[in-house]
Amino acid sequence: MRSLRLFFIISLLLATVGFISWSDSSASENNGAEKISVSKDAIPNVSNVNFENRGVMVASWYGPGFNGKLTANGEIYNQMALTAAHKELPFGTFLRITNQKNGKSVIVRINDRGPYIEGRDLDLSMGTALALGMVKKGVIKVKVDEITLNDYDTPFATLN
Repeated sequence: MRSLRLFFIISLLLATVGFISWSDSSASENNGAEKISVSKDAIPNVSNVNFENRGVMVASWYGPGFNGKLTANGEIYNQMALTAAHKELPFGTFLRITNQKNGKSVIVRINDRGPYIEGRDLDLSMGTALALGMVKKGVIKVKVDEITLNDYDTPFATLN
């Protein structure tokens, strides 16, 4: 039995070697793509990111009953995405949410409306709740910072 197992392992290794490429495929190979040259004097197009303190808010989380359904902005809700619902903030607004009890922090995008329970300010996705370590607790106080770019006063768009 031991020799049969050894034979099988050696056969598997030999079969696998044929699928491994030993040739060097370096970044210098551009597969026919046009080369781009950049001037040494080029200035990168960067924007400073600002974190504007929005205070402390009460946050809950939602997910399983809404997963796969449409959000208020028309996209399909993914309970594991880093998103949130707010009653008034524009869709696409990015927030840094910090759990005040454990210091865990995550960046979310507003894509839905809510919460609809009095006394709550944010409804976080299940993925956000997991990242913040608040799933078991359910409702917590969080520090909220709005993320903005210099000279850009509307929410920026992204895919999540």
